[in-house]
Amino acid sequence: MKLKTALTIAGSDCSGGAGIQADLKTMTMNGVYAMSVITALTAQNTTGVAAIQEVTPAFLGQQMDAVFEDIRPDAVKIGMVSSAALIEVIGQRLRQYQAEKIVVDPVMVATSGSALLETDAVAALKQTLLPMAALITPNIPEAEVLSGMNIQGEADMEAAGRRLYESYGCAALVKGGHSVSDANDLLYGPEGPVWFRGKRIDNPNTHGTGCTLSSAIAANLAKGYSMEDSIRRAKDYLSGALAAMLDLGRGSGPMHHGFALQGVFAQSPDTPE
Repeated sequence: MKLKTALTIAGSDCSGGAGIQADLKTMTMNGVYAMSVITALTAQNTTGVAAIQEVTPAFLGQQMDAVFEDIRPDAVKIGMVSSAALIEVIGQRLRQYQAEKIVVDPVMVATSGSALLETDAVAALKQTLLPMAALITPNIPEAEVLSGMNIQGEADMEAAGRRLYESYGCAALVKGGHSVSDANDLLYGPEGPVWFRGKRIDNPNTHGTGCTLSSAIAANLAKGYSMEDSIRRAKDYLSGALAAMLDLGRGSGPMHHGFALQGVFAQSPDTPE
């Protein structure tokens, strides 16, 4: 059986809980061959981001060429891209190689509150990457920025999801974890609103949850699951990992030291019939 493949385009997290490291672990545990294109190095942990060092646009393009010219990905997940110049290169290469099943996690602010996206990059994100995506996965603050709406409850989530879908032509999974709903996420796509209900798990180790969810969705899309099934399987994976309550040590931050969920709850590399 040919193993399906997935590519993550994102920043590196040296602490291993988010970014490229989380994506690679998650994709592997969800049964696909994982590859990476690094947009930036970050000095970060669960308490915050101390420094960001971007790669050059030329080197970013060379990484994408190396991947697509050898092992073509069946799905692509895009995470932290902090500048407009890098976004433009990513968009150009994705068009050049006619990439499919693109999931964009519009990372603007880290869980710790650190800003990860330059102001001019927001416009580039809207103009270049979102229209190319099959799915975007904003949390509530990100959905507010992208939709221009204030989101206070589930009706607002549906309205914002519809605006995102109509504005950018891609399905939008508005994640309700930021105190709007009890881990209930709203998918708005061609079929209208679809709710994915979930129970909030009281786990303080939440560093990297967005990276993990979007990577799991991309992995399942790569295996041939439908959008709804891919989201459902990804949420089940994330919930199972959070419920495992694995803690790595005695960190000083409010989220302890590490979000080690990616390697504790595996899904099989099966594909739909």
